[in-house]
Amino acid sequence: MSNEKFTARILVVDDQESNVRVLEAMLSKCGFQTVPVTRGEDALGRIMAETVDLVLLDALMPGMDGFEVCRLIRSKPELAEIPIIFLSAADEKAFIVRALEAGAVDYVTKPFNQSELISRVRTHLALKQTRDHLRRVAEDKDELLGILTHDLKNHLGGMQMSAQLLHDRASELTEPRLTRMSTNILNASNQMFAFVKEFLANTAADRGYALNLEVVSLASAASAAVQRYSEAALRKAIVIQEDLPDDTPLVLADRGALDQVIDNLVSNAVKFSPPEKSIWVTIGASKDGMVEFRIRDEGPGFDVGDHAKMFARYRRLSAKPTAGEPSTGLGLSIAKRHVDNMNGQLVCESEPGKGATFVLRLPAGQ
Repeated sequence: MSNEKFTARILVVDDQESNVRVLEAMLSKCGFQTVPVTRGEDALGRIMAETVDLVLLDALMPGMDGFEVCRLIRSKPELAEIPIIFLSAADEKAFIVRALEAGAVDYVTKPFNQSELISRVRTHLALKQTRDHLRRVAEDKDELLGILTHDLKNHLGGMQMSAQLLHDRASELTEPRLTRMSTNILNASNQMFAFVKEFLANTAADRGYALNLEVVSLASAASAAVQRYSEAALRKAIVIQEDLPDDTPLVLADRGALDQVIDNLVSNAVKFSPPEKSIWVTIGASKDGMVEFRIRDEGPGFDVGDHAKMFARYRRLSAKPTAGEPSTGLGLSIAKRHVDNMNGQLVCESEPGKGATFVLRLPAGQ
């Protein structure tokens, strides 16, 4: 705290120069630097031009009052974390509520007690310092994990290809011990590669990347996903039955996010279906301006406990992959966040032992 009180810069906004001088003297004694402003119209320009850690703002000023200044500051994302303390002779509850609704963090009435004001200033500066520190730690962690997982993804991709070639070659040699070892290597590399990909997707979803909503074909996205997993389904003798009419209405969605959601639903259906079963993929319009994508399998289904944690991160459900496929517990969580951000709905209809149906609903494109 001692270092901060000598470096913190406080913007003082008051139309009375005498008040500004009093506040400057008071804050300077405590080691704070001040940036004086006597017009509300000049406050935003000063805070944009200079680094400011806190704002002391008079509520009632001619021209642009403190409430409007506060709203303008809060409208700038880069200034959103700067604490604003209102100063005013008015102590009515309506004024205090109005100040807090405008974006202030505190309200001190005039004439104020010097010790009280300095205490509140220090408290909000300390809170800001803590928030800034936590944000930097989170950013550093995300950057480090991003670098590590990106490099891991590249290496694991090469390892996965090599493991597949080794496994294919071992199978041709009909050497049981070599086949078992190569199978273990292939399964381990597949699981690690799947987890790293899901982790990167989860990180991107957490950061809330900007969606590019456009009119796209849900039928095309579904057909492409089915094609991608046709080989995996064939290896388990699973039949995927499609009903994807060409005249199905288009949807308003982000193309990349939509592909990821459909990919997850189709891959899960294949992953959790026993061999020699069927999967049904259908699309149709509903009466409320939405378009539905449904995928039904004949897997083990989900119980009540599964439904409660269905879309939570890193939660393993009761159903297990039927051929040792990797499962990270992230896919449905990522899909749900994407769907929510696209103004859609994602639900699961299932009972234990009766398979599962995932229903994706998206707004129809205009």
